Amino acid sequence: MARSLLVAPAAEDVGLARTCLGLLRALDRRGVKVAFVKPVAQPRAGGSPDRSAALVAAVTALRPPEPLTAVELERQLGEGGLEVVLEKIVAAWEPICARADVVVVEGLRAGPSMLYVSSFNQALARALDADVLLVGHWPADADVEGLAERLAIEASGYASGEPARVVGCVVHGLPAAGPAPAPPSVAQPAAAPALMPAAQPAAAAAAALAEALAKSGLRLIAAVPHRPELTWPRVLDLVRGLDPEILHQGDLSRRIKDVTVFAQGIPGGIRVLVDGRLVVVPGDRHDVIMAACLAELNGTHLAALLLSAGIVPDPRIWELTRATAATGLPILVVKHDSYQTATRVRDLDPGLPVDDLDRIEGMTNTIADALDASWLESLLSSSRPRRLSPAAFCYQLVEMARAADACVVLPEGTEPRTVQAAVACAERGIARSVLLGHPDEVAGVARRLGLKLPPGITVADPATIAERYVAPLTELRKHRGWTEEIAREHLANPVTVGTMMVRQGEVDGLVSGAVHSTADTVRPALQILGTKPGSRLVSSVFFMCLPDEVIIYGDCAINPKPDAEDLADIAIASAASARAFGIEPRVAMISFSTGSSATGSDVDKVTEATRIAREREPGLAIDGPLQYDAAAIASVGQAKRPGSPVAGRANVFIFPDLDTGNTTYKAVQRSAHVVSIGPMLQGLAKPVNDLSRGALVEDIIYTLALTAVQSRAG
Repeated sequence: MARSLLVAPAAEDVGLARTCLGLLRALDRRGVKVAFVKPVAQPRAGGSPDRSAALVAAVTALRPPEPLTAVELERQLGEGGLEVVLEKIVAAWEPICARADVVVVEGLRAGPSMLYVSSFNQALARALDADVLLVGHWPADADVEGLAERLAIEASGYASGEPARVVGCVVHGLPAAGPAPAPPSVAQPAAAPALMPAAQPAAAAAAALAEALAKSGLRLIAAVPHRPELTWPRVLDLVRGLDPEILHQGDLSRRIKDVTVFAQGIPGGIRVLVDGRLVVVPGDRHDVIMAACLAELNGTHLAALLLSAGIVPDPRIWELTRATAATGLPILVVKHDSYQTATRVRDLDPGLPVDDLDRIEGMTNTIADALDASWLESLLSSSRPRRLSPAAFCYQLVEMARAADACVVLPEGTEPRTVQAAVACAERGIARSVLLGHPDEVAGVARRLGLKLPPGITVADPATIAERYVAPLTELRKHRGWTEEIAREHLANPVTVGTMMVRQGEVDGLVSGAVHSTADTVRPALQILGTKPGSRLVSSVFFMCLPDEVIIYGDCAINPKPDAEDLADIAIASAASARAFGIEPRVAMISFSTGSSATGSDVDKVTEATRIAREREPGLAIDGPLQYDAAAIASVGQAKRPGSPVAGRANVFIFPDLDTGNTTYKAVQRSAHVVSIGPMLQGLAKPVNDLSRGALVEDIIYTLALTAVQSRAG
């Protein structure tokens, strides 16, 4: 039986939806089959629709059932029909509960005009037999005892006449360095509540809250830190909220960190022109407009320039500032005056827009990371096997990469996506990087991206360091007739320089391919590193993140027409890669035929490859030939290949040739909107990995993580 967990508020605006997102992510990381229900949709301030289901759909594969409307709920409650409402909710909840280990249920948000919220949430907990997770917010006055008392009062409503249902509390907004003391002008009563000193670290503040809650028998499940960057809206959100005239669209994804009305003259007000600031100024303040544009051209990335009073700048000023268009600075015009405009900006809906995936992911992961691991484990059902969900795989991959503490060379060190990925990996502790490129050019790319290169990133000019690899490369390739002159010609390629750094043990691995072809990446690796002992060839795998599991495809990038020996080698190497990343392999050798249903040289090749692989690794769960549906679908596998240890439940798919493998992986990736991580090369003596030239920053980050893990796998 699934366990239901009702996420309920202990105050207004405590972030129920984002708490649910974090809880879903944390459980999914642990391989738990989770589900989500939002029984009643509540419109947001201003009448915008409830976003909970859309937010869940944005970051998970879940598709929650349609909720009741708040209007329908209030009508039923007004007619005394609470039981009718609960019956409808249970009817929607029951089939979901049957398919999940844990069902996360979002309760009603509290509000000044909704006095029935607490009683409804309590009735909902009883109807679903749900445990309750109370959600609160860190108090502005740092009154820890008062917060604990409010949570205890709310919890008592769920314990009336039955065992206590509240299993813990989540508190958002924990200050990074502890709360500030009350202002001197505020008189403190003689018996003032316990206040945390300003210098107290966040961990101590959380400990104080946990102690205060424990006095009432409550457990602190998470003290979620306040991260200001997760509150910054995009300029796009401002455009949607204010509907301004757009003079220059620029980059609407820029974040608004702060808002200022530029009221001073030049140069006194120049100090407000800083990265991420939205500058509000009347459209006839041409001096300010020109100063803002000059600041932008000099590398200061303002959020946007918002011109008030409905005034469009003089066309001659427009002409002088035309070069700013290339920087991406949005320039907008509104009809209100500057101070009205600034107020309207500050009053924008603070909720998470459903298309702002960066902010949603950041918030989701922050909450998931803060949840008590031992409490999460206590939720899990021991009767069902854990699965390796995409979130669990990615989480495990990042944790393994952090433990590896590897350094990876990036020959395309001036390519913007590569620089972004290197910075993200360094900041998250995934991997250290060496960016190959002229230092001034790398610095320029970082500056244009609004990034600072953190510790953990080294920049090296390949033209400067190449000479030190001439002698060892010449010695390595002398059997092929390479002279020092030939070695220098090859070392003019930064991929070759990076590969020599791997060979010499200066770095642990290499990632390339954002601008280079697969051949450009693999050829130096074969010439300089060669294959590892026991490997006949280099092959590749993709980790395909399906909605409910991660499966492996091989070989989809390297070998055009492998023979039976090659296919067996690919199968064994792919199984080893699966084990290295926590997947117990069940290998399907794919063909257009299942078993002996057809004959021909192509089927014979797959049959022979399966025989060779079994002979080389007797304990491996492998079967073939298998058609794809017989390998992947339980009912088809049982009908076509009864008794097979693989049919219907394969998680490693070996394709008979590159045409089949590459076409299949791209069809699944694009048509089913599946995230694919890879290709990861296998069989090389040291890790080198190739990127797609269309790789996203996230793709590069995960490839760096794969490379880091490979470097320690031996």
